[in-house]
Amino acid sequence: MATEPFSYEALDGVLAGPLRRPVNLSRDAAGSIHDDATAQTLGFRGGTVAGNIHFEQFPPLLLARFGQDWRQRGGLSLHFLNATTDGEPVRAFVGAVETLATGVRRAPAWMETPEGVRVCEGTAWAGGEDPDSALRQRVGQQRPATDLRILRASRVGDAVRDVPSRLDITTALRRLEGVTEPLPEYRDETLFGALVAAPAVAIDALRVVEKPLFPTEGDYVGMFGAIELEFLDGPVFLDRDYRVDGKVLALGESPKTEVAWYQSTLREASSGRPLARLVMMSRLLKASSALWA
Repeated sequence: MATEPFSYEALDGVLAGPLRRPVNLSRDAAGSIHDDATAQTLGFRGGTVAGNIHFEQFPPLLLARFGQDWRQRGGLSLHFLNATTDGEPVRAFVGAVETLATGVRRAPAWMETPEGVRVCEGTAWAGGEDPDSALRQRVGQQRPATDLRILRASRVGDAVRDVPSRLDITTALRRLEGVTEPLPEYRDETLFGALVAAPAVAIDALRVVEKPLFPTEGDYVGMFGAIELEFLDGPVFLDRDYRVDGKVLALGESPKTEVAWYQSTLREASSGRPLARLVMMSRLLKASSALWA
C-alpha cells in the first residue's frame, strides 16, 4: 500500500509513478495461486499479487495524462508477463499519447520492477472506445484449443445475461487498506455524489459472470493472465444495483495452461444503461488439475 503521497516524474515524454510495494491481499486464500505453499508447488516463487491489485497504481497517472475523460470514456488494457510476490517493488509507467482518427487518445502503459523486469504491458485510452486495444488484438490472435479438459464444457459464444451485482461499501472500504494509490473519491462521496469504486473493486463487479459462464470440471488453480477495464459511462459507484452480461470470446491452451477469454458488460439495474466493460483472460494451470495428471 502507499506509504507516501503520490507523485510522478516526466521522463522523456513518459509519466513514471512512484515505486510501490503492493500487498498480496489474498495470501491467506489456501489452495489458490496467492497462497505461498500452493504457488511454490506449481513452480512460482511464492503467492502472487493479483493483477487487479496492480491496476491500482495506474489511475493517478492516467488522470494526469488524460484528465477526467479517462474515468468517463476510457480504459486500461494490460497483459501480465511476470508475477510478483507480496511486497515486491514495482513502478507504473504511461507513455506518450497518440490521437487516433476517431479522436480517441491512446498511450502505452506498463509496469516494471527496479531491475527492469516487465510485470505487465498494454495500452490506455480516453475519449471513446478502442477496438484495437492491447487485449482486443490478443483475443484475435488466440489459437483455438484442441484439448480442453477443465474447460471442456465451454464454447466460444456462450453467453449469460442479467447476472445481479452489487458493490458492498463495507467490503470495498476494507479492501482500500491494501490499495497502492487510494484516491480521495474512494472515501469521499461529495466529490462525485457517491463513493467511486477503485478499479480492483469495479473489476470484481464485472467478474460475477464467471461461474455461470464457465462450468469447469474438477479442482484447479487459476490466475489472471490479462485484464482490460473500460468505462463506457463512468465512473462505477459503490452500493448500487447492477446487472452484468457476459460472453466467451476465445478458448485456448499452452503447454502449462488452459486459457479462457471473456467479455462482460456492467449495466445500471434500473435503466439498463451500460457503464463499464471488462475483457478478462484467465489461465487455468494444468499441473493443479487431476484431469491433467
